[in-house]
This record gives sequence, C-alpha cells and structure tokens, in this order.
Amino acid sequence: MTSTPQTAARRSKISPEREQEFYDAVLDQLREHGYEALTMEGVAARACCGKSTLYRQWKTKPQLVAAALRASRARRGERTLADVDTGNLAEDLREAARIAAGTSGRDTRLTQALGNAVLSDEELQRALREALVEPELAAFGAIVARAVARGEIAADHPAVEFLPAQLMGVLRIRPVLEGRYADADYLVRFVDAALLPALGIGPGDRPAT
Repeated sequence: MTSTPQTAARRSKISPEREQEFYDAVLDQLREHGYEALTMEGVAARACCGKSTLYRQWKTKPQLVAAALRASRARRGERTLADVDTGNLAEDLREAARIAAGTSGRDTRLTQALGNAVLSDEELQRALREALVEPELAAFGAIVARAVARGEIAADHPAVEFLPAQLMGVLRIRPVLEGRYADADYLVRFVDAALLPALGIGPGDRPAT
C-alpha cells in the first residue's frame, strides 16, 4: 500500500523518545513471554498507546520486532561489523569476533525468545534479514573483498562462503553446548583455530602489537 501525505504526517508525530518507548516495550515482552505470546495489543498496553498507532507505523508484528532489535543495537552505540577495517584479513576476523562477542548475551537471549517463529514465520524471517542479517552479510562481503584486493586470499576460495555461518553459528550454539555465552576470548580463539586455517592463513599472520 502506497503511503499518502496524510499517513506520512501521522507517522512524523511520533517523537524519537516515544518511538524508543515502543521498542522497549517490544523487547521487554519478548524477553518475558517469547515471540509467540507477544502481541500488538500487549505492546500497546505496556507503552500506553492505542494499537492503531503501532499498526500505522509498522503494519505488522514482525516489522515492529525487527525495528526494535535494530534500534536496540543502534541505541547502544556499539561498533558494528561495518566498522571493521584493520588492513589485514586475520585481524579483521578477530575484530569481527570481538564485536560479535559484545552482543553475545543480549542478542542470544533475544534470539532464543524468538524461538521457532524464526523458522516458521516467513514474514518474520524477511523482516529480520532486512534489519539485521543482510547488513552483517554485506559487512563480511566487504571484509573479504578487501582481502582479495590485497592479495591475501583468492576470490573463489571455497572457505569464504562459510565464514558468516561459522562465526555467527558458534556465537549462538555455545550457550546450548556449554551453558555459557561466547565471549571475546572464546570467539577470537575460534577464529585462530578454525577460520584462519580454513582460509590457509597461519598464526604468524597476527600483526605485531
């Protein structure tokens, strides 16, 4: 549905502070009850607004959830994978690991709260991919492209395809296997022990500090 000037005007009345209150209500509901039990009505009640306000702005629950997750990262002012550019592929991957570790506990809890809905709800999948996954994949792509341009790896290296899945996968699975979140030390050791050897990069490629 195409936005009309009247619709745009209604949306513009929501202040950034009020919008953040909506996002906080969404994340609180997610952590407390999980995705399936989260409703637009429940968010509206917690944020003290009419649910029509939420529907005008975000249209659907998946879009609201994805927007809340994206805003949560931006609000914390944390570095993202797009900020990584050390001039060296090995250290880029280590830095990516450190950044990922910074969100490990919070993001893993929220991912767990999304539960099976991530697999079964196509609209939620699409919203999360647009808001969170695709920016990270683009950042990985940029890291690899710079490494190829510097001659560190071949553009068609078979291990490149699996870098995002490996790093993001181990981030999510450690709490399941060991009951602990993946901290920076753990993820950097994973990079050195698994990712770099797969790329044909040895431990001697660590820049001097």
